[in-house]
Amino acid sequence: MVLPYSLPSVTLASVIGIGMCAMMVTGARRYRPAGIGSWYLFAAGVGTWIVGDAVFAQQVLLGGGMIYPSWADAFYLGAYPMLSVALFRLTREPGPLRSSTIIDSAIIAVGLGIVYWTFLIEPILADTAMPLLTRLVTAGYPTAGVLLCAVITPILFRRGPRTPSLWLITAGSVTALAGNIGYSLFFERIPATVLFGSFLVAYALWAGAAGHPSMAQPITGDRDSLGRSRLLVLTASTLLVPAVLLVQGERGASGMSWAAVAVGSMALFILVATRMSGYISRVDSQARQLRDLVMRDDLTGLPNRRAFEQRAATAVAAAPCHMIMIDLAGFKHVNDRLGRAAGDQALIAVAELLRLCVRDGDVVARMGADEFAVLVHDTLPADGLVVAGRLQELLRHPVHAGEHELLLNARLGVASSSVPSTASPDDPCLGAAELVRRADTARYAAKSTGGQLVEYTPALDERAEAAERLGADLRHSLDDGDFHVVYQPIVDLGDSSTVAVEALVRWVHPVRGFVSPVAFIPVAEDNGLIVELGEWIMRTACRKLSEWRRVLGAAAPLYISVNVSARQLSEPGFPAVVTTILTETGLEPAALLVEVTETAIFGGGTAIEAVESLHRSGIRIALDDFGTGHSSLGLLRTVPVDVLKVDKSFVDEIAEPGGNPVIVDALIHVSNGLGLRAVAEGVETEEQAVYLRDLGYHYAQGYHFGRPSPDPILVATVPAAPPVRESPVR
Repeated sequence: MVLPYSLPSVTLASVIGIGMCAMMVTGARRYRPAGIGSWYLFAAGVGTWIVGDAVFAQQVLLGGGMIYPSWADAFYLGAYPMLSVALFRLTREPGPLRSSTIIDSAIIAVGLGIVYWTFLIEPILADTAMPLLTRLVTAGYPTAGVLLCAVITPILFRRGPRTPSLWLITAGSVTALAGNIGYSLFFERIPATVLFGSFLVAYALWAGAAGHPSMAQPITGDRDSLGRSRLLVLTASTLLVPAVLLVQGERGASGMSWAAVAVGSMALFILVATRMSGYISRVDSQARQLRDLVMRDDLTGLPNRRAFEQRAATAVAAAPCHMIMIDLAGFKHVNDRLGRAAGDQALIAVAELLRLCVRDGDVVARMGADEFAVLVHDTLPADGLVVAGRLQELLRHPVHAGEHELLLNARLGVASSSVPSTASPDDPCLGAAELVRRADTARYAAKSTGGQLVEYTPALDERAEAAERLGADLRHSLDDGDFHVVYQPIVDLGDSSTVAVEALVRWVHPVRGFVSPVAFIPVAEDNGLIVELGEWIMRTACRKLSEWRRVLGAAAPLYISVNVSARQLSEPGFPAVVTTILTETGLEPAALLVEVTETAIFGGGTAIEAVESLHRSGIRIALDDFGTGHSSLGLLRTVPVDVLKVDKSFVDEIAEPGGNPVIVDALIHVSNGLGLRAVAEGVETEEQAVYLRDLGYHYAQGYHFGRPSPDPILVATVPAAPPVRESPVR
């Protein structure tokens, strides 16, 4: 571009061109891109151009003048197909070639082809003054330009990220296209050095693209994309035909090739229609996939809640059916103990079991988290209960989650779409939403009663409404101070002296009167009020012990025992709440014994972490009602337990005629063997107290020693102790 066209400049340009080809091949071999064959084809096309330059230079500088057409033109024109194919492959996403990609290039080619044909190619071919070969070669350059433009234009308007290598390919392609247009239209007006220099710049840019490490990165983000820029290019290409007609009409041109315009127009129409048809098909397919995703659970592949409710509405309106709602008790602990991956595998396993268990036509869905639903079409009146029973039996067995075998306690609620006798005879079926609600009510009843399968009855609604009213009263009574704490002595069986007390909550409602803890504690657990209530009980009990110590001195109980629910243990920061209460009331950690149930800590996770944190701070832990829950002796090794509280149901066996209190006997040996202190609960007779003492029990509580009261009479028989007392429990 700077040096005059001479042998030195041509030699330098040839050396540079050959070096660029070598860089392309070297870069392809070094970085080994997926489309390495296209890079080799690209290098071959550039090399063919360079050969054409050498032939042209030989004719001009050594042959005495330019020959046209010549072998140089053959090499130039022969390079275009190789370059176009290579560019097409290198600038598209890898994978199977989509028809839409070819159609886009074809639309551009046809639109530009009509323009080139009308204003360049046809006049050249019609000029009979030139030899046929000259006309064909001359027409070949704009034809090659159309081909190159059809490939390069989509590159300019592609969507998605561009790597440095792709930027260099794009810049080189634009430069080469500009050189082709200049050569085709303005060869006699533009200096040859400028034209050939533009191609040399293109070689350098392409070589840079091949030499950059990003050339090995696959092209992404543009597969079958019809963005605004590409749509604009395609629209402009189709408008070229009427633009040609308008220009020709304004110029009053005669002898226009109507056949070429007509054929081009029809080709454009077919291509555009085909492109839009494919695009619409793809949009429809994606819409179907989106609908499927919206209506399907990603993890299990089952219909989700939305899909289930739609299908249930159709089924319930058509014929009688049963709804079965299922949840997996303690599933949260699986995630806590084994991780979410194991939990996901367990859900997939349960989904597959449910899918295989139901009949054709019945529907299984995942309603969310660990909840599933089954819709059973009643071909016979009892079909739903039969299927529910089969599911109940199936879910009794462990499921496999990877390397783990998990026993998931399923709870099932069943409801029928049959209308109760009070319903209108004009409405033969319940609505789907009501059926789901009833099945959920039955499932909740199974959960609250500890059962596994419950069928809906109207009485369940009455019970649920009563629980809601009780929950509302709980809130008011907690605010109004209707709760109070009573204390039951824990005695030394050797001398019946009181060594500790257990704090128990009592509720006297201004209208309901006395409400049993058996009635309100489950409701408080369910609505979350147990957290606030439990904190109030613990603070009240600790204040009471602090007061007794001020009044009784060494005769005060050594510690106070407070029950803690599973809901409290799962609360973030619960251990901090307990230590704060101890600080406020001036008690040392050993003055508090926290009682937890087997069920509360059996699942592990947050509850175990809370218990371990409390124990590390010096607070003693008791396992309450031992033997009535999961009865896992492994808990006594894995959980930091200090006290084992033997349930009253086992103590009652002592007084039964012909009774065989083998469990009471066994548990004292277990306690002694593990270094725990056992406390027998529910002792009501002297006979039971004597029997327990003879077995080796040192501590007990029950009506025989004293009923719970706000301020029990404490027998001051406990010997004096140092300032920080040592609790009888370890």
